[in-house]
Amino acid sequence: MFKNSRIFVAGHTGLLGTALLAKLKEKGAAKIITRKHSELDLTDRGHVERFFREEKPEIVFLAAGKTGGIAASSAYPATFFHENAAMQINVIEAAQKYGVRHFVFYGSSCMYPRNSPQPIKEEYLMTGPLDEFSEAYAGAKISGVLACRAYNSQYRTNRFIAVVPNTLYGPNDHFSIENSHVFSALLRRFHEAKVLDKQEVALWGSGNPRREFIFSEDVADASIFLVENAGKLDNTHYNAGTGVDYSIRELAGIIARKIGYGGEIRWDATRPDGVSRKLLDSSRIEQLGWKPSVTIEEGLERTYKWYLENVEGAGR
Repeated sequence: MFKNSRIFVAGHTGLLGTALLAKLKEKGAAKIITRKHSELDLTDRGHVERFFREEKPEIVFLAAGKTGGIAASSAYPATFFHENAAMQINVIEAAQKYGVRHFVFYGSSCMYPRNSPQPIKEEYLMTGPLDEFSEAYAGAKISGVLACRAYNSQYRTNRFIAVVPNTLYGPNDHFSIENSHVFSALLRRFHEAKVLDKQEVALWGSGNPRREFIFSEDVADASIFLVENAGKLDNTHYNAGTGVDYSIRELAGIIARKIGYGGEIRWDATRPDGVSRKLLDSSRIEQLGWKPSVTIEEGLERTYKWYLENVEGAGR
């Protein structure tokens, strides 16, 4: 399927996009199409139409999008909603219009209700209010999942596949203290504290919320698995997680030990925690035959190695 297909990976330089490129090359894919944002603005419908008309991709992975942590998503809700919603509908409509065989869309665990039962099943979507800090981003992602379902239903196809991974981490993430997700932000904070010999690191919140983390290559692998098994899929979205979660306090300890930071960790309870727990029920995709393979210890080691070589080593 992948060796002779024209495959467009949108967002190919990012965390998930680079993992997809690596996995697709392992599959023998030789006709991978990529574009930087400066070459193709996915929020511009005309640009997207022209690209699909000229390049004729057969398989599309929409790994592009506006992402960030609590601080960024709560400070710029309109930006998060507009950019993600515009990209999604432009690319999905073009995929239908120009006959893409398989299209993969990525949701987010923040799409589920703030107080959702745990672990979170796919059918819990839209059964309660969202977390206030991420509701704009979550709303855009919900619209993408519903679009996949609607296009499959109206056009009687199974080409539109929606995957909902839990919190991603791995090489090629961005490690901004202000805008990155918790895993990457903690890694950078503890590394810099070690280098500068700081006696204390102050972190947001109580440290009690629990999160599930999945390595980017595992999500790429799940994506390819779903494309290969498209004929077996129901017209719904599929969770992709590890089935294991950690409190932010536990995660901080794991990362600090790996990096070799021995100072004090202080928790600022005046800062928001976000949702208390987000653990996905991934039994639906597991019943089809997929499971993740990278432990958090292995994933952390590989991520930190990449950080030292590409962020710290490059002076960024």
